[in-house]
Amino acid sequence: MAKQALGMIETTGLTTLLEAADAALKAADVTMSGWEKVGSGMVTGFFLGDVAAVKAAVEAGAEAGSQIGSVNAVQVIPRPHDDLSGLGSYIG
Repeated sequence: MAKQALGMIETTGLTTLLEAADAALKAADVTMSGWEKVGSGMVTGFFLGDVAAVKAAVEAGAEAGSQIGSVNAVQVIPRPHDDLSGLGSYIG
């Protein structure tokens, strides 16, 4: 996963995540590699692409998601270590 970035958007409710993901995917050249239920109604979407594209996508997604629900957290990890791919299929 060299020169890639991992972006995450955590929301309360799947509908909010779908809105955020739609905006993120339209905003930049990224792919949504999956989503995960966190618990208590929270879900997290995972996005892969180059660092600048992931940052732009996550910002756009968080803005769109916050218009209809609660965005709890946003994180971008530039060039994540290869060992992180063992944590889940959505990472790479």
